[in-house]
Amino acid sequence: MDNRCIHTYSALSNSPLTYRDLDQLGLERIKGIGEKSLTALESFGIHSVLDLVETYPRRYIDRSNMATLSEMQLGVDTLVMVRVVSSRSMRTQRGKTMVTVTVEDHTGKLSLTFFNQAWRDKQLHPGMEVAVFGKAEMYRGYRQMTNPVVDRIGDQTGRVVPMYPQSEKVRISSWDLARWITDALAKCEPRGIADPIPDDVVSSHGLMSRHDALRKIHRPDVVDDHLQARRRLAFDEVLRVQLMLVGKKSQWERESAGFSHAITGHLIDGLFAALPFPLTGAQRRTIDEIYHDLASQRPMHRLLQGDVGAGKTLVAVATMLAAVQGGHQAAIMAPTEVLADQHALSIRALLASLKIADEGNLFGDRSLRVELLTNKVTGEERRSILAGIADGSVDIAIGTHALIQDKVSFASLGVVVVDEQHRFGVEQRSRLRDKALQSEHGLVPDVLVMTATPIPRTAAMTVYGDLDVSVLDELPPGRTPIVTSRVSGPLEMEMMWSSVRELLKKGQQAYVVCPLVEESEKLEVASAQETYETLSSGELSDYSVGLLHGRMSSKEKEAVMASFRRGDLDVLVATTVIEVGVDVPNSTTMIILDSDRFGIAQLHQLRGRVGRGALASQCYLVTQHSDPSPRVEALVASTDGFELAEEDLRLRGEGTIMGARQKGQTDLTLASLQRDLDLIQWARQDAVRIIKSDPMLESLPILRDELDLLFSAEDEEFLFKS
Repeated sequence: MDNRCIHTYSALSNSPLTYRDLDQLGLERIKGIGEKSLTALESFGIHSVLDLVETYPRRYIDRSNMATLSEMQLGVDTLVMVRVVSSRSMRTQRGKTMVTVTVEDHTGKLSLTFFNQAWRDKQLHPGMEVAVFGKAEMYRGYRQMTNPVVDRIGDQTGRVVPMYPQSEKVRISSWDLARWITDALAKCEPRGIADPIPDDVVSSHGLMSRHDALRKIHRPDVVDDHLQARRRLAFDEVLRVQLMLVGKKSQWERESAGFSHAITGHLIDGLFAALPFPLTGAQRRTIDEIYHDLASQRPMHRLLQGDVGAGKTLVAVATMLAAVQGGHQAAIMAPTEVLADQHALSIRALLASLKIADEGNLFGDRSLRVELLTNKVTGEERRSILAGIADGSVDIAIGTHALIQDKVSFASLGVVVVDEQHRFGVEQRSRLRDKALQSEHGLVPDVLVMTATPIPRTAAMTVYGDLDVSVLDELPPGRTPIVTSRVSGPLEMEMMWSSVRELLKKGQQAYVVCPLVEESEKLEVASAQETYETLSSGELSDYSVGLLHGRMSSKEKEAVMASFRRGDLDVLVATTVIEVGVDVPNSTTMIILDSDRFGIAQLHQLRGRVGRGALASQCYLVTQHSDPSPRVEALVASTDGFELAEEDLRLRGEGTIMGARQKGQTDLTLASLQRDLDLIQWARQDAVRIIKSDPMLESLPILRDELDLLFSAEDEEFLFKS
């Protein structure tokens, strides 16, 4: 059915109201909304009846379970329901407006004082019932709250009273919203609100209907009502996102022809035979999952999550060899030259003993050709590498965004590995894929996206829903756990430097990472320079100290890293340029200055630069303040990146799943990545089942129309490629 037909059919008939219908209904239809209120609501982001009914209460007051004024404890945030007795306004000696309001309940009285809120005098008149939230203090023998949050209750009946977000700026109160939403829902009652989700899905999860959920989230009869209503509406939110992701993934797979790679053979066997250590169970499982994808003609689109040091590079090499073995090429793209250099070193070492058949060679075979292409490769060397990529003689190309420049053309690109994908924009990844499509066979390469930033399970399923996810959650044998300590104050600092000098004396090496000075690279460099000079002439004057920061040229960075790898430098003072991928097994100590300025994920990444070998390693998190920061404490307590990712989500809150963009209807308003794991798992399974049987949602026209309404083209792009 055509979407326009749905709108017309729905608007003209007595069929239940869809979200499209509600979105097309203007607010002027609601009792009590005049021109002034319309303007205020517009600035509040409410433009239609749909926006109005999707403005959910921020909390509920259970009248049967409230503190009375006599039960209030001083200095503790408390919510009380009171009646206004009197109100007066006066000017202070400094010319500020002060409004004093006396309120009471059956157990006593309380004084409310508002500074610079002259309008409170008119708003709070005698006899009015209000809910007041704040801390009470004693002032001149009386209990008083200063500038508390006040919600007008009005004449709302019922035990449970919803409290809405209010805007003092545009003078919209919780009471106003409650009246308008009540009227909107009453006007929906004769036709009811359509349920776009199949009955069997709703009943299998024990959820209430959407009509009941919208009514009970705004007008709960008992406390549990709004909890059940929230679960149903939160499920709708995550199901919409999952349908979008799964639908896009399904479309991409239907419309793309890929390679069918051979997943056994002398190159792959040779790699595993040459390893000086056994694969971990997680590596074996992950490689099996990837090889299953590579053998199929459906292009792989897989996310490989691996905690710091879990052995992702080996998995990437095993993936790329499957393409090379079949006569195709592979590419790995890294976000920085330092990381691209690191990949080149470790990949060449892993493949050094392998040979590939070559009839044009006197010996009948040759070594694999692995080339590094970054902006610092110039002249004849660059021309030679570009020619090798174009004629197919380069087997594996490693590089930064230089790999996607116009002059780079692959003969037959079969596998693409993107490392630390959050550093790349959508267009950069799609350009690498487009390069493959330009080759003579025009097949889509298999894509493996890697990240060392562990992502909470719910976020991975929600934000990376278009990717199949593999997880490396096991460290290779021989790795010793990193001991993490918090350091603050002169005495602890002195003890730290003393133990660092002891380890340097034994021939081990150390990193000192300088604070993130907000977003200013210039200030960050200055702080690194200053730290370098202070340590070179002070605590570490007997040792050779190097400096690495983002403003150095590629050549300078490379020279510093090479001398640190060789052991010519004992200590490397650096900015966060070493956050990802730098691997020096002899470096056993990480000192992070002003560590409370970093986020959990970044601290975990930085800490992962040590503990790369069998030597015991330590990480010192230096803070200016003696009060522990929750982030720093989390790092001291755990070295498990996935555990830390969950903690990070808890501490930071969720923001929008659509990234740092303006609020749109596709944000998760009610669903929580922290507490709704079951809803997200259900939604994922249901979306896969629905899309599999009906890819275009032709049998669910109202649901299809809702996705068209709530997701813009930009949202689709973001969700699918993010």
